[in-house]
Amino acid sequence: MFKSKRELVFIILAGIFITNAIVAELIGGKLIFIGPFIMSVGILPWPVVFIATDLINEYYGRSGVRKLSLITASLIVYAFIILFFAIQIPAAKGISTVSDEQFYSVFGQSMWIIVGSVIAFLVSQFIDVSIFWLLRDKTGGKMIWLRSTGSTVVSQLIDTFIVAGIGFWLPGKVNTATYFNMALTGYTVKLGLAIVLTPMIYVGHSAIEKYIGDDESHKIIKRSAEESLHHRVEE
Repeated sequence: MFKSKRELVFIILAGIFITNAIVAELIGGKLIFIGPFIMSVGILPWPVVFIATDLINEYYGRSGVRKLSLITASLIVYAFIILFFAIQIPAAKGISTVSDEQFYSVFGQSMWIIVGSVIAFLVSQFIDVSIFWLLRDKTGGKMIWLRSTGSTVVSQLIDTFIVAGIGFWLPGKVNTATYFNMALTGYTVKLGLAIVLTPMIYVGHSAIEKYIGDDESHKIIKRSAEESLHHRVEE
């Protein structure tokens, strides 16, 4: 069914990446309190996306992440198109357990976030992959934690402020003070979770190496690094 173990690993990582990204967008309209601070509940699945991104970066290079990011952004748009039409279709009154108002209150609010989400997603992913490979080249492939966390620190700062700005502040859903509150809180939570989950990057590396084999795994990483260096030279 699959030509190689490498192909199966990519499909699994891509599935984890896409699923968490789309779920994050769908639930992003709900704001929650973290103590006295405010953030979108859509922040919570993103650390899993970070881990998948770093593993895809490592084994499939910057072209793999960029292609998957474009595919994911397209699927996010597709999901919201389906939601848009689902909102337009009237619920069966007296039969449907979810009314039109309830359905819209959950999914309709997310429609406002799609533009900011897609823009932020693509910008942050492209920045993430660039910083990841810059740090990887500088460290000679050592210090996995540095390139994983370092790329997240910058990319997610931009991502969080773009999403909150376009999705909540520009439409007038929140005022400026709340915008900065939720953006800073969201970024802090993302960064904190990314740091806490850093060991999972090493677990992911170990699992992939055991499944593919050490020799084959190292060949794949070397090939990925060479391809990424080639793309960077061309740019």
